[in-house]
Amino acid sequence: MKITGARNEPFSAMRRRALQQAGAQARPSGPVDSVEILGISEAEMTPAVSSAVQGLLGEIDDLRGEVGRLKGRLAEVEDLADRDALTPLLNRRALIRELGRIRTFAQRYGSPASLVYFDLDDLKGVNDRLGHAAGDAALRAVAERLLAHVRESDIVGRMGGDEFAVILAQADQTTAEHKAASLARAIEAEPVKFGDWSAPLHISWGVREITQDAEPEAIVAEADAAMYAKKRERKSA
Repeated sequence: MKITGARNEPFSAMRRRALQQAGAQARPSGPVDSVEILGISEAEMTPAVSSAVQGLLGEIDDLRGEVGRLKGRLAEVEDLADRDALTPLLNRRALIRELGRIRTFAQRYGSPASLVYFDLDDLKGVNDRLGHAAGDAALRAVAERLLAHVRESDIVGRMGGDEFAVILAQADQTTAEHKAASLARAIEAEPVKFGDWSAPLHISWGVREITQDAEPEAIVAEADAAMYAKKRERKSA
């Protein structure tokens, strides 16, 4: 993203302007025999020039502050672009990007990692019975419970609708399946409350270890397929 709004006058032009306003001339570049400030020798440092230099240094400080504010604003915008609109989680785009980063890290250092894909069962039923505000509350409850039960090194995102994903660092397929079951129990431990009503939460999940033979989108698709397979098994049991 291009940053606009900061003044783009070259420093050399600012220096020449300040010297000209003070009635001095910039010396050509080359070896000097005396102490210089901003390329101005002691002999040229008259009171007028000194005043101009102070003004120039003030402009430089202002520019630094302006650039710092723009960088801060840019960081805020980039963070907002990565965030899900409803929950405190990453959105799908950001999670896919992080999945690619973790995949590269795992290849470089031989460290296992896995993706767990979650689906909140019967969200439509909650919406139909209690309204969409209750459905939103259920989605936020899932997000908050996932965040509360993962490590700082793990990454949680909402993939859209009623689907969530967690990237588990330092977790192979078996370890990730145990963790996924634990996360599902934490989510289902208590119903979500909405006013005078409450609704139980039920979660389906699937796991795909992150390997180099699959691109991030393919890893997501396979974890999603594993989740649906488990959901069918549970329904048919």
